[in-house]
Amino acid sequence: MKRTAILGFCTLLAGCGARQEETAKTVVEVKVALAETATVRLSVEAPATVFPLQQAAITARITALIRSIAVRKGEDAAAGQVLAELDSRDLASQRQGAEAEVTEARANLEKTTAGTLPADIERARGQLISAEAALNQAQKIHERRAELAKQGAIPGRDLLAAETDLAKATADRDVAKKSLEVLQHQSGEADTRMAESHLKQAQARLETAAAGLQFAEIRSPFAGVVTEQFLYPGDLAQPSAPILTLMDLTTAVARAQVPEAQAAAVRPGQPCAFAPGDSPEARFSGRISMVNQAVDPARRTVEAWCRIPNPNRALRANVFGNVTIETGSEPGSVVAPQPAVQFAEGTSHGTVMVVDDKRVAHKRDVETGQVFDGKVQMKSGLKAGERVVVEGAYGLPDGAEVKW
Repeated sequence: MKRTAILGFCTLLAGCGARQEETAKTVVEVKVALAETATVRLSVEAPATVFPLQQAAITARITALIRSIAVRKGEDAAAGQVLAELDSRDLASQRQGAEAEVTEARANLEKTTAGTLPADIERARGQLISAEAALNQAQKIHERRAELAKQGAIPGRDLLAAETDLAKATADRDVAKKSLEVLQHQSGEADTRMAESHLKQAQARLETAAAGLQFAEIRSPFAGVVTEQFLYPGDLAQPSAPILTLMDLTTAVARAQVPEAQAAAVRPGQPCAFAPGDSPEARFSGRISMVNQAVDPARRTVEAWCRIPNPNRALRANVFGNVTIETGSEPGSVVAPQPAVQFAEGTSHGTVMVVDDKRVAHKRDVETGQVFDGKVQMKSGLKAGERVVVEGAYGLPDGAEVKW
């Protein structure tokens, strides 16, 4: 009986200890914040590489030795400035020869134009003058005899003879006139046209020679900076090999590769900003100037150009980074601090720990949207005014009691 009482007492003591352990639950210390409403700026981020507004591979139009290069790698060039000069001695000789041909052809044309009345033409003109005089005389005789025949003063055969003479004189005049016209056409116009053609050919050769001489001076097509130099004085310049690379970096273009699923929201004119990969804290603002109408079949991206003023050339060509494009806004959105959300890797799904009025934390699934300025837009799963754990949520079990 005594032993039974002792065992019962021990059992009672064990039960009391269990209840004490249940009563002394652990309270976890955390930091919390309230979800709130805000206007969310919608944006799209994409990797991008910086390109110059203009770029040109400077090549020679002719094959010749490089005599001098005026602008070296890293130096600025003005629009129209001579960048390099080629050896042009043979070109100068060709131009002098072409000038001599033009002078000779012009003199020949002047001589031909002045000599369009050779002896045959003069003879034909004299014959025409004589024929016209004979015709005039035959007309007067015919008129006089016609009047006399009308009065009966001469026989009819005399009038008939006068008419015959008039017809013959008219025919002689027409033949002489036609002969002169044929000689003038064959001798004057044909010779003149031939001389004019020779002059035009000589002038064309002169223009070609002059153009070749101009090609010996290689000029800058626009203002920029030389970023590459491939050839040097003494090298042979050829149209197939560039001498220099010239870039205009006063305006930079960050060419972004926007994921296909997000490209529908991107349009020309939208604000954009480029953050270099080596200096993510630096931001260069601009606007979208072009959105490609084709999708890259390999990367499944759409190229968009963020045009950025770069007067001090702080941005260099080929710099890699990220472009952020502002595509719109959603006022009245529920937002929470970014540390409160535990994302499922590679998705917009996540969880938050929501603290109720009894200071008990509950795990809740959420669908997120835009991430900006250390905050996350909540598409679903959270309401404004609810308290979420922003520090200490990792490993915190559902239903845990918390304090702050």
